[in-house]
Amino acid sequence: MSVEIVIASGNKGKLKEINKVIQPLGYSAVAQKDLDVPEPEETGLTFVENALIKARNAAKLTGRPALADDSGIEVDALKGQPGIYSARYAGVDASDKDNVKKLLEALIDVPESQRTARFQCVIVYMRHAEDPTPIICQGSWEGSIALQADGDNGFGYDPVFFVPSENCVAAKLTAERKNTLSHRGKALTQLMQQLVNHSG
Repeated sequence: MSVEIVIASGNKGKLKEINKVIQPLGYSAVAQKDLDVPEPEETGLTFVENALIKARNAAKLTGRPALADDSGIEVDALKGQPGIYSARYAGVDASDKDNVKKLLEALIDVPESQRTARFQCVIVYMRHAEDPTPIICQGSWEGSIALQADGDNGFGYDPVFFVPSENCVAAKLTAERKNTLSHRGKALTQLMQQLVNHSG
């Protein structure tokens, strides 16, 4: 029997990636907006705090287990920015293209050798809203910021995130390849291991 987990995100790209990983283990994901769960205000100052806020909100309003992911990109030349503000870097209703454009503009005078960056992802799983020991998993993905956007796959900053091992940007990787390499893929793999241990 499949266990339904509420995913505290409205991002279709994230939902797709999460579902691909959890389905083989007997879990199915339902988006919180399909259950009319409003998004809480992300008032945390770290990825962990924001993920906890989102997971607790979804669990509380649905009475089901909830999974929340808070992720973003840290650029060394920008002292770790945009970080937790990655999704709203160019403004509250910014599109992925707006955010990418702002990032490229912020790095316009930065040489290639100094454009190192990494994606960070923190995933929180709460069995219920009062869960005193939520499962917290973290994954990171090292790379650098390309000089221009390229590729049609993925979402967010994928068109400008250059992956040295693949010699291309993340937006040129297949979904399968991205899931094995990415920050979210790593965090989800840890989470699945923990869920197997908990249920076993």
